[in-house]
Amino acid sequence: MNIIITCGPSYEPIDQVRRITNFSTGRLGITLANAFIDAGHAVQCLKGEQATDPTPLKINATPFSTNDDLLQKLKTLSTERIDAIFHAAALCDFKPIAQSTHKKIPTNQGNLTIQLEPTTKVLPRLRPLFPKAKIVGWKYELDGSRNDALQKAFAQIQSAHTNACVLNGAAYGDGFGFCEKGEVQHVPDLDSLCTHLINWTTRP
Repeated sequence: MNIIITCGPSYEPIDQVRRITNFSTGRLGITLANAFIDAGHAVQCLKGEQATDPTPLKINATPFSTNDDLLQKLKTLSTERIDAIFHAAALCDFKPIAQSTHKKIPTNQGNLTIQLEPTTKVLPRLRPLFPKAKIVGWKYELDGSRNDALQKAFAQIQSAHTNACVLNGAAYGDGFGFCEKGEVQHVPDLDSLCTHLINWTTRP
């Protein structure tokens, strides 16, 4: 099967030196990509330039920078037959409304105020690009109860027209929740998640 996996953080520039980004090493997506490769599948991994996990990928990854850069690279892949997409990248939610006219904003100007606006949401744009693929999004939730987090995961499936959502973070608790069709299956660790996703992707 032909698989796309996104992983690692995006960034949005403030000036040519400073950036807004997320805490993400890319480890989850790299581990998942290697597992699919070991299972005999063809994998195309889009990896954030800022990913720091030292785990070597068993294929060459295509780097991406901003949300828009990732979306453009996905559009390029949309001409190919893709069976499943695992969108595990930790993308920025906000970006500066306007970049500075300075290549590097001087600190001697004192305090700096930056206005932010929402970035391009990549997940909702995947279904029109890949109408026949199985698409899985991610939800990393820190606040609220497990039930609150599950409601957000199922809402994401509905709004983005995906097949499933992997939920984790402090609000969910240890392990992962694989959310699909109003049901959730608990998966205890990353290796188990990789096995579950491979089995789910290849089932009829």
